[in-house]
Amino acid sequence: MVASTLGPANSTALERDASLINAERHDVRPGDIAVGVIIGRSTEFFDFFVYAIASVLVFPSLIFPDVSPVTGTLYSFAIFALAFVARPFGAMAFLWLDRRHGRGVKLTVAMFLLGGSTAAMAFLPGHAQVGWIAAALLALFRIGQGIAQGGTWDGLPALLSLNAPANRRGWFAMIPQLGAPIGLFVAAAVFAFLLNTLKMSDFLDWGWRYPFFVAFVINVVALFARLRLISTPEFQELFESRELQPSPVTQMFREEGRTVVLGAFAALASFALFHLVTVFPLSWVVLNGGSAIRFLTIEMVGAAVGLLAVTASGAIADRIGRRVLLGVSAAMIGAYSGFAPQLLDRGPAGEWTYMILGFVLLGLSFGQSSGATNGSFSPRHRYTGAGTTATAAWFVGAAFAPLAALFLASRFGLIAVGAYLLSGAACTLGALALNRDWGRKAA
Repeated sequence: MVASTLGPANSTALERDASLINAERHDVRPGDIAVGVIIGRSTEFFDFFVYAIASVLVFPSLIFPDVSPVTGTLYSFAIFALAFVARPFGAMAFLWLDRRHGRGVKLTVAMFLLGGSTAAMAFLPGHAQVGWIAAALLALFRIGQGIAQGGTWDGLPALLSLNAPANRRGWFAMIPQLGAPIGLFVAAAVFAFLLNTLKMSDFLDWGWRYPFFVAFVINVVALFARLRLISTPEFQELFESRELQPSPVTQMFREEGRTVVLGAFAALASFALFHLVTVFPLSWVVLNGGSAIRFLTIEMVGAAVGLLAVTASGAIADRIGRRVLLGVSAAMIGAYSGFAPQLLDRGPAGEWTYMILGFVLLGLSFGQSSGATNGSFSPRHRYTGAGTTATAAWFVGAAFAPLAALFLASRFGLIAVGAYLLSGAACTLGALALNRDWGRKAA
């Protein structure tokens, strides 16, 4: 009798068994949802940045020692992009699993695949041991990460935004975005500590592997924290009352594909800037003889500034509207693109200026960029549409940004990186102009 009341319509016995673990009733508060969202996003971004930093500091020499450092880093960034290419396929596969077995089962499988793919990189052999197979294994593990990331959407960010008071939507929208600066700060701190305490030979031999083990442990802890929320009867009822149930992706695209496309492009300026202040500048500075430890320290400070800026974006958006803030921040990113990238060649003072200004703009824009169109989806497609829009935004805006930026900078100079960023800002402004109906809803 009890079990029959626990699961939503798409649940199976596996999902209902998970619900029974947390069957004791308690009130569902927005704070509970916010904690689950922050934990989930922080762990995902920690995984993300551990791999990104290793793509600059480790993989070029470990996997591609027979080419120049610039070419090796470009190869590393090409493999970096594979996760974003694989992510949509993972999203479709895990949505099927969600419909058949429920979001708790889907999330468990996705998080273990993500953690397993990440931990496997800790055992990666180098080119010296297995030749080209090392690159193939790295690509395989990166694809595994991408497929898993397609399944980590648990619906909590959409649930959080839909339960936000009408006058606090901007504040609640920024909460999931706090995970990015938190994940970056921790990942940069771990690598800076290892670089500072180990000889470079030891770091390249075994030291760099520890962050990948840490990522696996964090994923396991985060999994249980998130399951503790989404498997409770109260959350199941809340998901159902908001009609946050998976729908077929093809049908969603037929009926509401325009919202997905405009949602992805509305975030383009922010997502392009995301990699141009986190991944690309580290590669540029290290390739030009700069200190990795010093620049990781700058990134840690930048992450702290970004955390404050993301928080501020919530308060500002509630005063002037999310669409206005996204438009103004995109225009400011466009202005920033005209002069800031060249600062990376102006020594420490230029690097600090580039990074701090960049993280301020990133925090203001990124804080409101994801999930901005969630409320525009019909109830039938809200769950699938929100997850698909997030996947599309990362693919369009971020997948190839480090690769494109380093290629352009190495061939045409840093001014070309500014042109690349400017194109992203223009796309965001265009998407906001086209989607006036959403603008009125989200303001």
